Amino acid sequence: MSGGEIAGLIAAGALLILVIFISIFLMRITKVMKNVEKTVDGVNQSLNTVTKDVDVLSSEVEGLLVKSNTLLDDVNGKVANLDPVFKAMGELGTSVSDLNTSSRNLASKITSPKTVRNTMATRVARAVLRKK
Repeated sequence: MSGGEIAGLIAAGALLILVIFISIFLMRITKVMKNVEKTVDGVNQSLNTVTKDVDVLSSEVEGLLVKSNTLLDDVNGKVANLDPVFKAMGELGTSVSDLNTSSRNLASKITSPKTVRNTMATRVARAVLRKK
């Protein structure tokens, strides 16, 4: 065997080893790609499920918002109707306070010693005039 034949055999062996390593690498890459494909399929299924759930939730939330707006409009209308009632109650409180002040002033005038004397003197004078 000549040097060229030996070099050819070495090159052929190296090429065979290279092909074996490349085929092992490709088999591993194939397994990884299959796992990635399974993972992507699982993610797509999960995403579809989540999308359906979000659609259901969004329709529920929309319904709740409509109901909330209706209730809020109703409450605002009722509060607007109550405003005059509270205003009238405030005015009534002011009137009662004024009446209490006037009653106290009248009571203090009637029960003052000067008023009592005048009243008693008037009664005595009437009684004396009646006896004559």
